[in-house]
Amino acid sequence: MAVISTAIFLVPFSLLVWPPAAEVHGWAGVAFWTGLTLLAQAFPVKMPRGAVVSVSIAPILAAAFVGGPAVAAVVAALGTIEPREIRGELPWYGSLYNHAMLVIPAVRAAIVFMVFGGGPFAATLLSVIAVAIAGTCYFLSNATLAALVFVVRDQRSIRAVLSGDLRSVAGNLLGMTPLAWLIAVVWSVAWWAVPLFALPLYTNRAAYQATVQLREMFTQTVRALASAVDARDPFTAKHSENVQSIAVEIGRVMRCNEAELEALEWGGLLHDIGKIGVRDDVLLKQDKLTRDERISMNQHPVKGYEIIKPVERLAPELPIILHHHEWYNGSGYPEHLVGEDIPKLARILHVADAFEAMTAQRPYRMRPLSHEQALAELRKYAGIQFDPVVLDAFARTKRLAGVPDPGKPSSHAASQPLVARLTSRTRSAGQAGDQSAADVQ
Repeated sequence: MAVISTAIFLVPFSLLVWPPAAEVHGWAGVAFWTGLTLLAQAFPVKMPRGAVVSVSIAPILAAAFVGGPAVAAVVAALGTIEPREIRGELPWYGSLYNHAMLVIPAVRAAIVFMVFGGGPFAATLLSVIAVAIAGTCYFLSNATLAALVFVVRDQRSIRAVLSGDLRSVAGNLLGMTPLAWLIAVVWSVAWWAVPLFALPLYTNRAAYQATVQLREMFTQTVRALASAVDARDPFTAKHSENVQSIAVEIGRVMRCNEAELEALEWGGLLHDIGKIGVRDDVLLKQDKLTRDERISMNQHPVKGYEIIKPVERLAPELPIILHHHEWYNGSGYPEHLVGEDIPKLARILHVADAFEAMTAQRPYRMRPLSHEQALAELRKYAGIQFDPVVLDAFARTKRLAGVPDPGKPSSHAASQPLVARLTSRTRSAGQAGDQSAADVQ
């Protein structure tokens, strides 16, 4: 409410202290800038992490440079009304906050421009410098206020939010500042020519949209590959998507940055892609696997690594795919890594993979475990199969809210971990002690 109250206060305060400059040509000019901003705001682009961006920054900044803080406040407040607000798709407090996080930066940018640019707007080197400083202030203020929404709503760190959607569009948004300067210059020469900037604004908006569509297409392709693997066994339908969802929840609790969360998303979908190279008679076998069959099954992380390695865009996901069956005590596969030598994201995915398998129906266990039972099994083998820190984070996710937590496990286990038998289909090779976690179906 403090942000909304500040913005509401700034509008009349700016009108009283800094009335519209003569260069804006009165309230008719204010109406012109408001209309231009409404047009730019009419087609926002929703980014993958939920942030919404538009090209309205350029006309808002141009109005601020030409007309001062009062014009900036009015244009930012009225010119940023979105179609979804009119349709009632946003709650009233959400709409007010959206306007507030534009009004406050706009007024601040106008004041900064006045301080560094001096008198009325003019096409001078000094105005270019002032515009650069003011535009940077606008972006930082707007980005911070926008990030606070996700910090409160999703319990994410502000650093993680700023390094996500906002980082991906920061260059384009900052590029709006020199365009705003050009718009202001044209206004001071021939105001009627300003609508010509609709084309570069549309082009910039199209660039945002293309970025989102390209990422969505890539994600859909990855999801299709994962579904193709899961579809080989009717009991594992949606397994990869469920693992992905759990892994991302854990990653958020552990304050993973946006790059790591994205790696968990795609790594979660692709962690079993290597099963493409496992024969059906091995993958779908319900009886105990022979030694050779178990060796073949245990090769699926390596096969997945080899399949994905040529895709440069998926390089961050490779450690997840290769090491998601490593055990914390070193008895996993394929490289028998120990403790923190196992990549952090692979340790996260291992927990998510095991929990999903235990709480889903399988042919070798038709009755899934409850969340409480599954968490108890995970806790029992913390430090043996799973990273205790990851388990602590998992226990704090919303998915397990209200689920009794048995706490930290004992340091010793008398027999083979039940979690391995339930989730990993551990196979005996016919020799005493020759056991390893094989495959989460």
